[in-house]
Amino acid sequence: MQHQVRFEPEDPAFDQPIARQIWETKYQYVAGGRVVDQSVHDTWRRVADSLALCEPSHVRASRAQQFYEAMAGFALLPAGRILSGAGTARNVTLSNTFVMQTLPDSVEGILETVKQAALTMQMGGGLGFDFSTLRPKGMPVRGLDCPAAGPLAAMDICDAVCKMVVSGMGRGAMMATLRCDHPDIEAFVTAKADRARLRNFNVSVMVTDAFMQAVEHDAEWPLVWQGQVVRTVRAKALWETIMQQTYAAAEPGVLFIDRINAKNPLNYLETIASTNSCAEQPLPPNGTCPLTSINLARLVRSPFKPEAALDLAELRRLSAVAVRMLDNTLDVSRFATPAQRQEAQDKRRIGLGVTGVGDALIMLGLRYGTPEAAAVVRTVMRRIQNAAYMASANLAAERGAFPLYDPVRHMAQPSIQKLDPAVRMAMTEHGLRNGAITTIAPTGTISMFAGNVSSGIEPVFAGSYKRVITGPDGTKREDVVQDFAVWLHQQMFGAGAPLPESYVTSMELTPADHVRMQAAAQEWVDSGISKTVNCPEDISFKDFEMVYREAYAAGCKGCTTYRPNAITGSVLSV
Repeated sequence: MQHQVRFEPEDPAFDQPIARQIWETKYQYVAGGRVVDQSVHDTWRRVADSLALCEPSHVRASRAQQFYEAMAGFALLPAGRILSGAGTARNVTLSNTFVMQTLPDSVEGILETVKQAALTMQMGGGLGFDFSTLRPKGMPVRGLDCPAAGPLAAMDICDAVCKMVVSGMGRGAMMATLRCDHPDIEAFVTAKADRARLRNFNVSVMVTDAFMQAVEHDAEWPLVWQGQVVRTVRAKALWETIMQQTYAAAEPGVLFIDRINAKNPLNYLETIASTNSCAEQPLPPNGTCPLTSINLARLVRSPFKPEAALDLAELRRLSAVAVRMLDNTLDVSRFATPAQRQEAQDKRRIGLGVTGVGDALIMLGLRYGTPEAAAVVRTVMRRIQNAAYMASANLAAERGAFPLYDPVRHMAQPSIQKLDPAVRMAMTEHGLRNGAITTIAPTGTISMFAGNVSSGIEPVFAGSYKRVITGPDGTKREDVVQDFAVWLHQQMFGAGAPLPESYVTSMELTPADHVRMQAAAQEWVDSGISKTVNCPEDISFKDFEMVYREAYAAGCKGCTTYRPNAITGSVLSV
Protein backbone atom coordinates (compact mmCIF):
# COMPACT_ATOMS: atom_id res chain seq x y z
CA MET A 1 0.00 0.00 0.00
CA GLN A 2 1.43 3.36 -1.03
CA HIS A 3 1.04 6.27 1.37
CA GLN A 4 1.17 9.95 0.52
CA VAL A 5 3.31 11.41 3.28
CA ARG A 6 3.21 15.12 4.02
CA PHE A 7 6.58 16.86 4.25
CA GLU A 8 6.13 20.29 5.74
CA PRO A 9 9.21 22.55 5.73
CA GLU A 10 11.80 19.97 6.66
CA ASP A 11 15.40 20.33 7.63
CA PRO A 12 17.79 20.57 4.63
CA ALA A 13 19.21 17.21 5.69
CA PHE A 14 16.15 15.68 4.06
CA ASP A 15 17.39 16.90 0.69
CA GLN A 16 19.40 13.68 0.74
CA PRO A 17 17.31 10.64 -0.25
CA ILE A 18 19.15 8.46 2.29
CA ALA A 19 17.80 10.55 5.20
CA ARG A 20 14.23 10.24 4.04
CA GLN A 21 14.63 6.54 3.28
CA ILE A 22 16.03 5.84 6.75
CA TRP A 23 13.12 7.68 8.35
CA GLU A 24 10.51 5.87 6.25
CA THR A 25 11.94 2.40 6.86
CA LYS A 26 13.22 2.73 10.43
CA TYR A 27 11.54 5.48 12.42
CA GLN A 28 8.23 6.53 10.87
CA TYR A 29 5.36 5.06 12.88
CA VAL A 30 2.86 3.21 10.69
CA ALA A 31 0.34 1.12 12.65
CA GLY A 32 -1.80 -1.44 10.86
CA GLY A 33 -1.41 0.37 7.54
CA ARG A 34 -2.32 3.73 9.10
CA VAL A 35 0.32 6.43 8.83
CA VAL A 36 0.71 7.94 12.30
CA ASP A 37 3.87 9.98 11.69
CA GLN A 38 2.93 12.17 8.73
CA SER A 39 6.27 13.98 8.89
CA VAL A 40 9.58 13.68 10.70
CA HIS A 41 8.32 16.39 13.05
CA ASP A 42 5.54 14.01 14.08
CA THR A 43 8.20 11.43 14.93
CA TRP A 44 10.04 13.89 17.13
CA ARG A 45 6.78 14.99 18.77
CA ARG A 46 5.77 11.37 19.45
CA VAL A 47 9.13 10.62 21.08
CA ALA A 48 9.15 13.86 23.09
CA ASP A 49 5.62 13.37 24.42
CA SER A 50 6.33 9.75 25.35
CA LEU A 51 9.56 10.53 27.23
CA ALA A 52 7.83 13.32 29.13
CA LEU A 53 5.11 11.03 30.49
CA CYS A 54 7.00 10.41 33.73
CA GLU A 55 7.32 14.14 34.42
CA PRO A 56 4.92 15.83 36.91
CA SER A 57 1.73 16.89 35.15
CA HIS A 58 2.31 20.62 35.66
CA VAL A 59 5.63 20.56 33.73
CA ARG A 60 4.96 17.71 31.32
CA ALA A 61 4.09 19.86 28.33
CA SER A 62 7.08 22.16 28.76
CA ARG A 63 9.46 19.20 29.16
CA ALA A 64 8.05 17.59 26.03
CA GLN A 65 8.57 20.83 24.13
CA GLN A 66 12.16 21.00 25.39
CA PHE A 67 12.79 17.44 24.18
CA TYR A 68 11.14 18.17 20.83
CA GLU A 69 13.19 21.30 20.20
CA ALA A 70 16.43 19.46 20.99
CA MET A 71 15.64 16.82 18.37
CA ALA A 72 13.94 19.02 15.78
CA GLY A 73 17.15 20.42 14.32
CA PHE A 74 18.90 17.02 14.27
CA ALA A 75 21.09 18.36 17.08
CA LEU A 76 20.16 15.66 19.59
CA LEU A 77 19.75 12.19 18.10
CA PRO A 78 18.22 9.50 20.30
CA ALA A 79 19.26 6.00 19.30
CA GLY A 80 17.12 3.99 16.94
CA ARG A 81 15.24 2.03 19.58
CA ILE A 82 13.94 5.27 21.10
CA LEU A 83 13.05 6.88 17.76
CA SER A 84 11.19 3.83 16.49
CA GLY A 85 9.62 2.62 19.74
CA ALA A 86 8.81 5.53 22.05
CA GLY A 87 5.13 6.42 22.08
CA THR A 88 4.08 3.42 19.99
CA ALA A 89 2.08 0.30 20.76
CA ARG A 90 5.02 -1.87 19.71
CA ASN A 91 6.29 -4.33 22.30
CA VAL A 92 9.88 -3.15 22.05
CA THR A 93 12.58 -1.95 24.37
CA LEU A 94 13.98 1.58 24.19
CA SER A 95 17.54 0.41 24.94
CA ASN A 96 19.90 -0.66 22.18
CA THR A 97 22.39 -2.31 24.52
CA PHE A 98 22.21 -5.35 26.79
CA VAL A 99 24.49 -7.95 28.34
CA MET A 100 22.92 -11.24 29.37
CA GLN A 101 23.01 -12.84 32.79
CA THR A 102 26.14 -14.75 33.83
CA LEU A 103 26.02 -18.02 31.90
CA PRO A 104 25.59 -20.94 34.32
CA ASP A 105 27.78 -23.94 33.52
CA SER A 106 24.85 -26.27 32.98
CA VAL A 107 22.52 -27.25 30.16
CA GLU A 108 19.53 -25.85 32.04
CA GLY A 109 21.32 -22.57 32.74
CA ILE A 110 22.53 -22.15 29.17
CA LEU A 111 19.08 -22.77 27.73
CA GLU A 112 17.43 -20.39 30.20
CA THR A 113 19.94 -17.70 29.20
CA VAL A 114 19.30 -18.38 25.52
CA LYS A 115 15.57 -18.00 26.18
CA GLN A 116 16.15 -14.64 27.85
CA ALA A 117 18.37 -13.60 24.95
CA ALA A 118 15.68 -14.55 22.42
CA LEU A 119 13.11 -12.43 24.27
CA THR A 120 15.56 -9.51 24.38
CA MET A 121 16.35 -9.74 20.67
CA GLN A 122 12.63 -10.03 19.88
CA MET A 123 12.13 -6.67 21.62
CA GLY A 124 14.91 -5.11 19.54
CA GLY A 125 17.91 -5.22 21.87
CA GLY A 126 21.44 -6.01 20.77
CA LEU A 127 23.27 -8.03 23.39
CA GLY A 128 26.47 -9.57 24.68
CA PHE A 129 27.46 -12.82 26.37
CA ASP A 130 30.54 -13.78 28.34
CA PHE A 131 31.27 -17.43 27.61
CA SER A 132 34.21 -17.61 30.05
CA THR A 133 32.02 -19.24 32.71
CA LEU A 134 31.53 -22.38 30.61
CA ARG A 135 33.90 -25.29 31.15
CA PRO A 136 36.37 -26.12 28.37
CA LYS A 137 35.51 -28.57 25.62
CA GLY A 138 36.31 -32.16 26.57
CA MET A 139 36.37 -31.61 30.32
CA PRO A 140 34.36 -34.29 32.15
CA VAL A 141 30.84 -33.39 33.24
CA ARG A 142 30.32 -34.65 36.77
CA GLY A 143 27.44 -37.13 37.10
CA LEU A 144 27.01 -37.66 33.36
CA ASP A 145 30.28 -39.41 32.52
CA CYS A 146 30.63 -37.46 29.27
CA PRO A 147 32.84 -34.62 27.99
CA ALA A 148 31.63 -31.01 27.96
CA ALA A 149 30.76 -29.48 24.61
CA GLY A 150 32.53 -26.21 25.51
CA PRO A 151 31.82 -22.50 24.95
CA LEU A 152 31.77 -22.65 21.15
CA ALA A 153 28.92 -25.17 21.14
CA ALA A 154 26.91 -22.78 23.30
CA MET A 155 27.77 -19.95 20.90
CA ASP A 156 26.42 -22.04 18.00
CA ILE A 157 23.13 -22.46 19.88
CA CYS A 158 22.86 -18.71 20.50
CA ASP A 159 23.70 -17.99 16.87
CA ALA A 160 20.98 -20.35 15.62
CA VAL A 161 18.38 -18.88 17.97
CA CYS A 162 19.31 -15.35 16.92
CA LYS A 163 18.92 -16.30 13.27
CA MET A 164 15.47 -17.69 14.01
CA VAL A 165 14.28 -14.73 16.10
CA VAL A 166 15.44 -11.95 13.78
CA SER A 167 14.36 -13.63 10.55
CA GLY A 168 12.66 -10.86 8.61
CA MET A 169 13.94 -8.23 11.05
CA GLY A 170 17.44 -7.87 9.62
CA ARG A 171 20.75 -9.22 10.86
CA GLY A 172 20.99 -9.92 14.57
CA ALA A 173 23.49 -8.18 16.76
CA MET A 174 25.38 -10.10 19.44
CA MET A 175 28.79 -9.93 21.08
CA ALA A 176 30.66 -12.95 22.41
CA THR A 177 33.58 -12.50 24.79
CA LEU A 178 36.07 -14.95 26.27
CA ARG A 179 38.91 -14.35 28.70
CA CYS A 180 42.47 -14.68 27.41
CA ASP A 181 43.19 -17.31 30.10
CA HIS A 182 40.31 -19.66 29.22
CA PRO A 183 41.56 -23.06 27.96
CA ASP A 184 39.44 -22.78 24.78
CA ILE A 185 40.78 -19.37 23.82
CA GLU A 186 42.56 -20.48 20.63
CA ALA A 187 39.41 -22.16 19.29
CA PHE A 188 37.42 -19.02 20.15
CA VAL A 189 39.89 -16.77 18.32
CA THR A 190 39.72 -18.78 15.11
CA ALA A 191 36.03 -19.75 15.28
CA LYS A 192 34.94 -17.27 12.60
CA ALA A 193 37.66 -18.36 10.20
CA ASP A 194 34.80 -20.53 8.97
CA ARG A 195 32.91 -17.75 7.19
CA ALA A 196 29.61 -19.61 7.49
CA ARG A 197 29.82 -19.90 11.27
CA LEU A 198 28.60 -17.49 13.96
CA ARG A 199 27.32 -14.95 11.46
CA ASN A 200 25.21 -13.15 14.07
CA PHE A 201 28.12 -12.66 16.47
CA ASN A 202 30.90 -10.16 16.84
CA VAL A 203 33.69 -11.68 18.94
CA SER A 204 36.20 -10.06 21.28
CA VAL A 205 38.95 -11.39 23.51
CA MET A 206 39.09 -10.02 27.06
CA VAL A 207 42.77 -9.23 27.50
CA THR A 208 44.15 -8.59 30.98
CA ASP A 209 47.00 -6.35 32.07
CA ALA A 210 48.89 -9.45 33.21
CA PHE A 211 48.57 -10.95 29.75
CA MET A 212 49.90 -7.80 28.07
CA GLN A 213 52.89 -7.89 30.40
CA ALA A 214 53.43 -11.57 29.63
CA VAL A 215 53.36 -10.78 25.90
CA GLU A 216 55.90 -8.03 26.44
CA HIS A 217 58.26 -10.44 28.23
CA ASP A 218 57.47 -13.49 26.05
CA ALA A 219 56.49 -15.38 29.20
CA GLU A 220 54.55 -18.56 29.76
CA TRP A 221 50.81 -17.96 30.06
CA PRO A 222 48.58 -20.28 32.13
CA LEU A 223 45.17 -21.28 30.80
CA VAL A 224 42.99 -21.97 33.81
CA TRP A 225 39.62 -23.35 34.79
CA GLN A 226 38.23 -22.72 38.28
CA GLY A 227 41.64 -21.75 39.58
CA GLN A 228 43.44 -24.82 38.22
CA VAL A 229 46.01 -24.59 35.43
CA VAL A 230 44.87 -26.78 32.55
CA ARG A 231 47.91 -26.06 30.34
CA THR A 232 50.32 -23.27 29.49
CA VAL A 233 51.14 -21.49 26.24
CA ARG A 234 53.61 -18.82 25.24
CA ALA A 235 51.83 -15.48 25.74
CA LYS A 236 53.42 -14.02 22.63
CA ALA A 237 52.30 -16.99 20.52
CA LEU A 238 48.71 -16.60 21.70
CA TRP A 239 48.84 -12.87 21.06
CA GLU A 240 50.12 -13.45 17.52
CA THR A 241 47.30 -15.96 16.90
CA ILE A 242 44.81 -13.25 17.87
CA MET A 243 46.57 -10.70 15.71
CA GLN A 244 46.92 -12.97 12.67
CA GLN A 245 43.22 -13.79 12.71
CA THR A 246 42.31 -10.11 13.07
CA TYR A 247 44.78 -9.14 10.34
CA ALA A 248 43.08 -11.62 8.02
CA ALA A 249 39.43 -11.13 8.93
CA ALA A 250 38.94 -8.05 11.18
CA GLU A 251 37.99 -10.20 14.19
CA PRO A 252 38.32 -10.81 17.05
CA GLY A 253 38.36 -7.40 18.65
CA VAL A 254 40.38 -6.84 21.79
CA LEU A 255 38.94 -5.55 25.08
CA PHE A 256 41.34 -4.39 27.78
CA ILE A 257 39.12 -5.79 30.49
CA ASP A 258 41.13 -4.77 33.56
CA ARG A 259 41.10 -1.15 32.39
CA ILE A 260 37.38 -1.37 31.66
CA ASN A 261 36.71 -2.45 35.23
CA ALA A 262 39.22 -0.12 36.87
CA LYS A 263 37.76 2.93 35.11
CA ASN A 264 34.11 1.96 35.57
CA PRO A 265 32.62 4.44 38.08
CA LEU A 266 30.35 1.63 39.31
CA ASN A 267 33.19 -0.84 39.93
CA TYR A 268 32.34 -0.97 43.63
CA LEU A 269 28.99 -2.55 42.67
CA GLU A 270 29.80 -4.78 39.71
CA THR A 271 32.34 -6.66 37.60
CA ILE A 272 32.08 -6.29 33.84
CA ALA A 273 32.84 -9.25 31.60
CA SER A 274 31.17 -8.38 28.29
CA THR A 275 29.84 -5.57 26.14
CA ASN A 276 26.95 -4.92 23.82
CA SER A 277 27.27 -5.94 20.18
CA CYS A 278 29.27 -2.88 19.08
CA ALA A 279 31.44 -2.77 22.22
CA GLU A 280 30.78 0.85 23.18
CA GLN A 281 28.88 -0.23 26.27
CA PRO A 282 30.66 -2.57 28.71
CA LEU A 283 27.91 -3.86 30.98
CA PRO A 284 27.49 -6.13 34.01
CA PRO A 285 25.24 -9.21 33.88
CA ASN A 286 21.66 -8.15 33.02
CA GLY A 287 22.98 -4.67 32.24
CA THR A 288 21.24 -2.30 29.86
CA CYS A 289 21.62 1.30 28.73
CA PRO A 290 19.60 3.70 26.53
CA LEU A 291 21.64 5.89 24.17
CA THR A 292 21.54 9.33 22.60
CA SER A 293 24.11 11.45 20.76
CA ILE A 294 24.78 15.15 20.35
CA ASN A 295 25.35 15.97 16.69
CA LEU A 296 28.44 18.21 16.72
CA ALA A 297 28.05 18.94 13.01
CA ARG A 298 24.96 21.01 13.91
CA LEU A 299 26.78 23.02 16.58
CA VAL A 300 29.44 24.64 14.38
CA ARG A 301 28.78 28.35 13.92
CA SER A 302 30.19 30.05 10.77
CA PRO A 303 31.35 26.71 9.28
CA PHE A 304 34.32 26.71 6.89
CA LYS A 305 35.18 30.29 7.85
CA PRO A 306 38.16 31.60 9.86
CA GLU A 307 35.84 32.44 12.77
CA ALA A 308 34.24 28.95 12.82
CA ALA A 309 33.58 27.75 16.38
CA LEU A 310 31.53 25.26 18.34
CA ASP A 311 28.56 26.65 20.25
CA LEU A 312 29.67 25.55 23.70
CA ALA A 313 26.64 27.03 25.46
CA GLU A 314 24.37 24.92 23.27
CA LEU A 315 26.59 21.91 23.93
CA ARG A 316 26.04 22.31 27.67
CA ARG A 317 22.31 22.83 27.25
CA LEU A 318 21.86 19.78 25.05
CA SER A 319 23.89 17.67 27.48
CA ALA A 320 21.47 18.54 30.29
CA VAL A 321 18.39 17.89 28.13
CA ALA A 322 19.84 14.55 27.02
CA VAL A 323 20.46 13.37 30.59
CA ARG A 324 16.84 14.07 31.54
CA MET A 325 15.54 12.38 28.38
CA LEU A 326 17.62 9.26 29.00
CA ASP A 327 16.72 9.11 32.68
CA ASN A 328 13.05 9.26 31.67
CA THR A 329 13.66 6.55 29.07
CA LEU A 330 14.59 4.12 31.85
CA ASP A 331 11.13 4.61 33.37
CA VAL A 332 9.01 4.39 30.21
CA SER A 333 10.92 1.56 28.48
CA ARG A 334 9.85 -2.05 28.33
CA PHE A 335 12.33 -4.78 29.31
CA ALA A 336 12.46 -8.42 28.31
CA THR A 337 13.21 -9.74 31.82
CA PRO A 338 12.60 -8.56 35.38
CA ALA A 339 16.35 -8.76 36.05
CA GLN A 340 17.05 -6.25 33.27
CA ARG A 341 14.47 -3.84 34.66
CA GLN A 342 15.87 -4.19 38.17
CA GLU A 343 19.44 -3.59 37.02
CA ALA A 344 18.34 -0.52 35.07
CA GLN A 345 16.47 0.92 38.05
CA ASP A 346 19.16 0.13 40.64
CA LYS A 347 21.99 1.92 38.78
CA ARG A 348 20.16 4.05 36.21
CA ARG A 349 23.00 3.78 33.69
CA ILE A 350 22.64 5.96 30.59
CA GLY A 351 24.77 6.59 27.50
CA LEU A 352 25.23 10.13 26.21
CA GLY A 353 27.68 10.51 23.35
CA VAL A 354 28.46 12.42 20.19
CA THR A 355 28.21 12.02 16.46
CA GLY A 356 29.26 14.17 13.50
CA VAL A 357 32.77 14.57 14.93
CA GLY A 358 34.53 14.14 11.59
CA ASP A 359 32.26 16.67 9.85
CA ALA A 360 32.51 19.18 12.70
CA LEU A 361 36.30 19.12 12.55
CA ILE A 362 36.27 19.77 8.79
CA MET A 363 33.94 22.75 9.31
CA LEU A 364 36.26 24.05 12.05
CA GLY A 365 39.29 23.82 9.77
CA LEU A 366 40.92 20.98 11.72
CA ARG A 367 42.26 17.83 10.09
CA TYR A 368 41.05 14.67 11.85
CA GLY A 369 43.83 12.81 13.65
CA THR A 370 46.10 15.78 14.28
CA PRO A 371 47.07 16.73 17.85
CA GLU A 372 45.01 19.91 17.41
CA ALA A 373 41.90 17.94 16.44
CA ALA A 374 42.46 15.51 19.31
CA ALA A 375 42.69 18.45 21.72
CA VAL A 376 39.33 19.78 20.51
CA VAL A 377 37.68 16.36 20.93
CA ARG A 378 39.18 16.06 24.42
CA THR A 379 37.82 19.50 25.33
CA VAL A 380 34.38 18.74 23.91
CA MET A 381 34.09 15.47 25.82
CA ARG A 382 35.27 17.14 29.01
CA ARG A 383 32.56 19.79 28.68
CA ILE A 384 29.90 17.17 27.97
CA GLN A 385 31.07 15.07 30.92
CA ASN A 386 30.89 17.99 33.33
CA ALA A 387 27.57 19.27 32.00
CA ALA A 388 26.03 15.80 32.10
CA TYR A 389 27.22 15.09 35.63
CA MET A 390 25.90 18.46 36.80
CA ALA A 391 22.55 17.64 35.20
CA SER A 392 22.51 14.22 36.89
CA ALA A 393 23.28 15.81 40.27
CA ASN A 394 20.44 18.27 39.73
CA LEU A 395 18.14 15.37 38.83
CA ALA A 396 19.19 13.63 42.04
CA ALA A 397 18.09 16.74 43.97
CA GLU A 398 14.73 16.50 42.21
CA ARG A 399 14.19 12.74 42.07
CA GLY A 400 16.73 11.12 44.36
CA ALA A 401 20.07 9.42 43.69
CA PHE A 402 20.18 6.03 41.98
CA PRO A 403 19.22 3.40 44.58
CA LEU A 404 22.63 1.75 44.96
CA TYR A 405 24.56 5.03 45.11
CA ASP A 406 27.35 4.99 47.70
CA PRO A 407 28.46 8.63 48.06
CA VAL A 408 31.83 7.82 49.64
CA ARG A 409 32.90 5.12 47.22
CA HIS A 410 31.48 6.84 44.14
CA MET A 411 33.09 10.18 44.91
CA ALA A 412 36.43 8.40 45.37
CA GLN A 413 36.48 7.17 41.75
CA PRO A 414 39.34 8.78 39.74
CA SER A 415 36.93 9.80 36.96
CA ILE A 416 34.78 11.65 39.49
CA GLN A 417 37.76 13.33 41.10
CA LYS A 418 38.65 14.82 37.67
CA LEU A 419 35.31 16.64 37.37
CA ASP A 420 35.09 20.40 37.87
CA PRO A 421 34.87 21.51 41.53
CA ALA A 422 31.35 22.90 41.09
CA VAL A 423 30.14 19.53 39.76
CA ARG A 424 31.69 17.62 42.65
CA MET A 425 30.16 20.08 45.08
CA ALA A 426 26.70 19.48 43.57
CA MET A 427 27.24 15.71 43.82
CA THR A 428 28.30 16.04 47.45
CA GLU A 429 25.12 17.96 48.19
CA HIS A 430 22.59 16.02 46.12
CA GLY A 431 24.13 12.70 45.05
CA LEU A 432 23.92 11.39 41.49
CA ARG A 433 20.90 10.20 39.57
CA ASN A 434 22.78 8.02 37.08
CA GLY A 435 25.57 5.55 37.89
CA ALA A 436 27.37 5.92 34.55
CA ILE A 437 26.54 8.60 32.02
CA THR A 438 28.69 8.86 28.88
CA THR A 439 29.31 6.52 25.94
CA ILE A 440 30.21 7.00 22.26
CA ALA A 441 28.17 4.66 20.07
CA PRO A 442 28.65 3.94 16.34
CA THR A 443 25.43 5.86 15.39
CA GLY A 444 25.50 4.59 11.81
CA THR A 445 21.78 4.72 11.05
CA ILE A 446 20.84 7.83 13.02
CA SER A 447 23.77 9.67 11.42
CA MET A 448 22.43 8.88 7.96
CA PHE A 449 18.99 10.00 9.19
CA ALA A 450 20.57 13.36 10.13
CA GLY A 451 21.74 14.01 6.58
CA ASN A 452 24.63 11.53 6.53
CA VAL A 453 26.85 13.22 9.08
CA SER A 454 30.05 11.35 9.92
CA SER A 455 29.12 8.61 12.38
CA GLY A 456 30.07 8.70 16.06
CA ILE A 457 33.69 9.66 16.60
CA GLU A 458 34.72 8.35 13.19
CA PRO A 459 36.21 10.45 10.39
CA VAL A 460 34.36 10.95 7.12
CA PHE A 461 34.26 7.69 5.17
CA ALA A 462 34.06 9.35 1.75
CA GLY A 463 32.82 12.59 0.24
CA SER A 464 30.25 10.58 -1.66
CA TYR A 465 29.59 6.92 -2.22
CA LYS A 466 27.05 4.57 -3.71
CA ARG A 467 24.67 2.69 -1.47
CA VAL A 468 22.11 0.06 -2.42
CA ILE A 469 18.67 1.11 -1.17
CA THR A 470 15.90 -1.46 -0.71
CA GLY A 471 12.42 -0.03 -1.16
CA PRO A 472 9.28 -1.06 0.79
CA ASP A 473 8.30 -3.36 -2.07
CA GLY A 474 11.68 -5.09 -2.08
CA THR A 475 13.02 -3.42 -5.20
CA LYS A 476 16.59 -2.18 -5.06
CA ARG A 477 18.19 0.95 -6.41
CA GLU A 478 21.63 2.49 -6.12
CA ASP A 479 21.78 6.02 -4.70
CA VAL A 480 24.70 8.39 -4.37
CA VAL A 481 25.10 9.49 -0.76
CA GLN A 482 27.02 12.66 0.09
CA ASP A 483 28.76 13.39 3.35
CA PHE A 484 26.97 16.19 5.21
CA ALA A 485 30.02 18.48 5.43
CA VAL A 486 30.69 18.08 1.70
CA TRP A 487 27.03 18.74 0.91
CA LEU A 488 26.99 21.85 3.11
CA HIS A 489 30.21 23.14 1.54
CA GLN A 490 28.66 22.81 -1.92
CA GLN A 491 25.54 24.63 -0.76
CA MET A 492 27.66 27.50 0.56
CA PHE A 493 30.38 27.78 -2.12
CA GLY A 494 29.12 25.91 -5.17
CA ALA A 495 29.67 22.38 -6.48
CA GLY A 496 32.97 23.25 -8.14
CA ALA A 497 34.59 24.87 -5.11
CA PRO A 498 37.63 22.99 -3.80
CA LEU A 499 37.13 21.36 -0.42
CA PRO A 500 39.10 22.81 2.51
CA GLU A 501 42.48 21.40 3.53
CA SER A 502 40.84 20.05 6.68
CA TYR A 503 38.83 17.58 4.57
CA VAL A 504 40.17 14.07 5.01
CA THR A 505 38.66 10.59 4.74
CA SER A 506 39.20 7.52 6.88
CA MET A 507 41.52 5.67 4.52
CA GLU A 508 43.80 8.70 4.10
CA LEU A 509 44.61 8.62 7.81
CA THR A 510 47.27 6.56 9.52
CA PRO A 511 46.27 4.05 12.20
CA ALA A 512 48.05 6.30 14.73
CA ASP A 513 45.65 9.13 13.78
CA HIS A 514 42.68 6.93 14.61
CA VAL A 515 44.14 5.77 17.93
CA ARG A 516 44.99 9.34 18.92
CA MET A 517 41.36 10.42 18.51
CA GLN A 518 39.96 7.42 20.36
CA ALA A 519 42.34 7.92 23.28
CA ALA A 520 41.58 11.66 23.48
CA ALA A 521 37.85 11.03 23.81
CA GLN A 522 38.25 8.10 26.22
CA GLU A 523 39.73 10.38 28.90
CA TRP A 524 36.26 11.85 29.46
CA VAL A 525 33.94 8.92 28.71
CA ASP A 526 32.61 6.67 31.48
CA SER A 527 31.92 3.62 29.36
CA GLY A 528 33.42 2.67 26.02
CA ILE A 529 33.82 4.01 22.49
CA SER A 530 32.81 2.28 19.30
CA LYS A 531 35.70 3.06 16.97
CA THR A 532 37.28 1.33 14.01
CA VAL A 533 40.96 1.88 13.26
CA ASN A 534 41.14 1.75 9.48
CA CYS A 535 44.35 0.20 8.18
CA PRO A 536 45.63 0.11 4.59
CA GLU A 537 45.49 -3.25 2.89
CA ASP A 538 49.27 -3.29 2.45
CA ILE A 539 50.10 -2.59 6.11
CA SER A 540 52.72 -5.03 7.35
CA PHE A 541 51.73 -7.49 10.05
CA LYS A 542 54.31 -5.98 12.40
CA ASP A 543 52.86 -2.49 12.00
CA PHE A 544 49.33 -3.87 12.30
CA GLU A 545 50.14 -5.62 15.57
CA MET A 546 51.65 -2.42 16.92
CA VAL A 547 48.30 -0.65 16.49
CA TYR A 548 46.91 -2.72 19.34
CA ARG A 549 49.91 -2.14 21.56
CA GLU A 550 49.68 1.59 20.89
CA ALA A 551 45.97 1.59 21.73
CA TYR A 552 46.76 -0.15 25.02
CA ALA A 553 49.57 2.29 25.81
CA ALA A 554 47.36 5.29 24.94
CA GLY A 555 44.71 4.34 27.51
CA CYS A 556 42.02 2.95 25.22
CA LYS A 557 39.60 0.37 26.63
CA GLY A 558 39.68 -1.75 23.50
CA CYS A 559 40.71 -1.84 19.87
CA THR A 560 38.97 -2.83 16.66
CA THR A 561 40.62 -2.60 13.25
CA TYR A 562 39.51 -2.95 9.67
CA ARG A 563 41.86 -3.86 6.83
CA PRO A 564 40.30 -4.39 3.38
CA ASN A 565 41.27 -7.73 1.90
CA ALA A 566 39.88 -10.69 0.00
CA ILE A 567 38.10 -12.01 3.13
CA THR A 568 36.60 -8.84 4.60
CA GLY A 569 35.96 -7.10 1.29
CA SER A 570 35.08 -3.41 1.30
CA VAL A 571 32.07 -1.87 2.98
CA LEU A 572 30.78 0.57 0.39
CA SER A 573 31.48 1.56 -3.19
CA VAL A 574 33.18 4.95 -3.38
